[in-house]
Amino acid sequence: MKNQKFEVFNEKGYKLQAYLNMPPNHEPMRFAVLAHCFTCNSDITAVRSISKALNSQGFGVVRFDFTGLGKSEGSFAESHFSANVSDLICVYEYIKAHFHAPELLIGHSLGGAAVIAAASELSDVRAIAAICTPSHVEHVKKHFVFTNENSNSSNEIEVNIGCRPFLISQNFLDEMQKTDLLGILAKLHKPILILHSPFDKIVGIENARELYDRANHPKSFISLDNADHLLTEKVDSEYVGNVISSWANRYIPTLGGALALDTKGEQVVGHLDLVEDKFTTILQTVKHSLTADEPITMGGDDHGPSPYEYLSTALAACTAMTVGLYARRKSWELKEVFVYVSYYHKHMDDMSSANSEPGHIDFFSKKLHFVGDLSAAQKERLREIAAKCPVHKTLSLPVEIETILSN
Repeated sequence: MKNQKFEVFNEKGYKLQAYLNMPPNHEPMRFAVLAHCFTCNSDITAVRSISKALNSQGFGVVRFDFTGLGKSEGSFAESHFSANVSDLICVYEYIKAHFHAPELLIGHSLGGAAVIAAASELSDVRAIAAICTPSHVEHVKKHFVFTNENSNSSNEIEVNIGCRPFLISQNFLDEMQKTDLLGILAKLHKPILILHSPFDKIVGIENARELYDRANHPKSFISLDNADHLLTEKVDSEYVGNVISSWANRYIPTLGGALALDTKGEQVVGHLDLVEDKFTTILQTVKHSLTADEPITMGGDDHGPSPYEYLSTALAACTAMTVGLYARRKSWELKEVFVYVSYYHKHMDDMSSANSEPGHIDFFSKKLHFVGDLSAAQKERLREIAAKCPVHKTLSLPVEIETILSN
């Protein structure tokens, strides 16, 4: 995932820090803007994981810090709700002018409320996703602990939010009371996906019901079972990103670009972004995309099979195809083939060969299970054929691999 860092000036002239996360091939097929949760910033795990999942489906994802948060200028006291909506629209217009109009808006918590409000003003937006979003903007006041109602001459109010001190203004509070989010949603005739956890202790699940009831069709709801409000578990935020990207495919056309990495005339290309990932590698054939990784026990993120699992997968697939082809040609009553493969390093003295020298050998265990009306002789013949599949033969022979530099 390659980042492009840029700054956007909001209506008050403050610089908003923003990032554009690109797909692996750096050619977005469509664009999305992602608004973070209240008092958070664009660099939290949930935002980054959701962005990455969308990137894998060809989205260019814009994430940014609201006024007074993260690396954006201004004070938090000026970051009332309408200011957040204004910030979002300013970022949106920048991307529209320099790249392409984002057609998907995604918001987390109060950021979800902001995208609903912003979408009502942006005609190019085709779909909205709201994650753990309150049905009333003033809901966030429940989490304010007022410590000093007149902390300075500017009539700013000091509050604690999640045990962190913030200065807010009376205008900040007034904005929350006057914003009719459900009224805005009732007039918004755009596809919306509402994602919420029934275990959310910050914004209760009843908020999702109110949003869903007031929204117009097409509308969808996804329950984020066992997730917390901030989606602190990476598996939850990645799931959210994958669901949103799949859902959005129905409503947002591509720009005509190619999702795939360019194989440059080869059969497969593998791409690892070391800035963003440890081992997660995107694999691309001419027509198909895959993901490889290492298990968590090996320091990976377990986003896909390991390289050796892919090697075993190739052997299993080729074996099943070869056996199936042979049975069809013979008109045998074979209905299903199961091929179970495991890979090991074995000591040579564990092998049956009496001529084995001390050392280790790469060993594949291949077990076959046939479903169908077959005789014992037919099963034995299929076992012999299984050893003749092309991948089996390749793994049984000496192989040379040429490694060259392309740059």
